[in-house]
Parts: sequence; C-alpha cells; structure tokens
Amino acid sequence: MALNGKIAVVTGAAQGIGNAVTQILLQSGAKVALLDVNETAGKSFKEALDKQYRRDRTLFLSCDVESEEQIKAALQKTVETFGGIDILCNNAGILNEGEWEKTVSINLVGLVRVTYLALEHMNKLTGGRGGVVVNIASMAGLGPLLSSPVYTATKHGVVGFTRAMAAASTASGYGIRFNALCPGFVQTDLFSNLLDKLGQFSHLKDVTQELADRTGVINASQAAECLLELVTDEMKNGEALVVKSNLKKYITFLY
Repeated sequence: MALNGKIAVVTGAAQGIGNAVTQILLQSGAKVALLDVNETAGKSFKEALDKQYRRDRTLFLSCDVESEEQIKAALQKTVETFGGIDILCNNAGILNEGEWEKTVSINLVGLVRVTYLALEHMNKLTGGRGGVVVNIASMAGLGPLLSSPVYTATKHGVVGFTRAMAAASTASGYGIRFNALCPGFVQTDLFSNLLDKLGQFSHLKDVTQELADRTGVINASQAAECLLELVTDEMKNGEALVVKSNLKKYITFLY
C-alpha cells in the first residue's frame, strides 16, 4: 500500500509510540487524524507538525477511547475533513495493575470499540474503501509479563482479537487487513512509570527491571518503523510482528 494521500487515524497519538507512528505516516505521505485524551499534549504536537507539514495534513481531536460518543464524533469529523479512513492504528493504552478495570477498559474494550466504529467507515461491504488496521499489542500479548497480569491479559486479548478479525475480514470480504505489533520494552512514559504501576505486584519490581535490562529497550521510532511495514506490505494479514532490541520476528497465525 502506497501511503501518499491515504487517511490514517491514530489513537493515543500525542506521545510515545503514537507520536512516532504519526510522524512516520506523515513522512510517508499520509494525512493523519490524531486522537488523544490529553488535549494539551495533542494540541502542542499538532502545532509542531504544522510547522513541518501543511496544516491540512493533520487533524487533532480530543477523544477518550472509553467514550463511544467521542469516538463516533472523532471518526465522523475525520471522514468529513479528509474524505474517508484507510488506516487505523489502535495505540491508546495504559499499564496500571492498581487500576486493573481501567486497564481492561482502555487496552481491550476501547480498542474493540474504536475498531468496530471505524469499520463502519472502512468496510467495503458498507461503502468504505477497505484498508488496514494495526493494533499495538506487546510482547506481553504472546508471553507473560509476570508483574503485570492484567496488562498481559489485555494484550493477549488484543492479539486474539486481531487474529480473529483478520480471519473474519477475509471470509466476509471487508477488504481490511488486521495485524498486531508486539514490541518489547519501549522508551515511553509507560515504560518510565512501569515500576510505579505494579500495584499488588510491586514486590516484583527488581525482576521486571532485570527483564528490561536483559531484553533491552527500543525507542518509539523503531516501533513505528515496524508498524509502517505492517501497513504498507499488503501480504501481511493476521500477523504479529515481535520487535525487541535484538529480535524482529513475524508470527503468522494459522487457521
């Protein structure tokens, strides 16, 4: 998929991986709707992008993925402004074992909610152009992060949902590919605050730090480059791309 002129929606776009994804999509010629609950960071990022790109290449929309009303409004505004949606990057997420219900709500329920509402605009069966959805999972979506059981569960859910949606789309003729990006530790605010968000598993801080030291930490731009691969390669569907400091590996799901 050539990205020149394509329309992308990125959730959690203001910081971290979402910020890097937004930049690499713009560099590749796409227009991007930035969705984020952090209005201050989102507007500041939009202003910075306006200095580098044309103002009409981006759109910032304050949006909480826990709110169906806000998501619907943001997606509708995107379509009205840019003319459609070709790419969805579900990036919004948190790690907070002390607030496990909110973690499930944002990381899994919110991701499903955004996906289903975006399908109303993307699905070829309902007048959309098709396209690609990339869900940000984690290496914790394929194996356990022992200090974060709920985060692990949500990311396993993201991988499972991606896998099932890829199969359903192919069987139904949606014209939409679904892939999951599963990075290891990434230098973001989520990683920086990880050891303070372990809740009842805070006694496993040292073990978690040892794991990060052993597997290494990548930067957000490296993760974004891998996401771009999942977007542009039209042969990629129903796959998880694992990326760590010393590893890049595709896991193809068999049905």
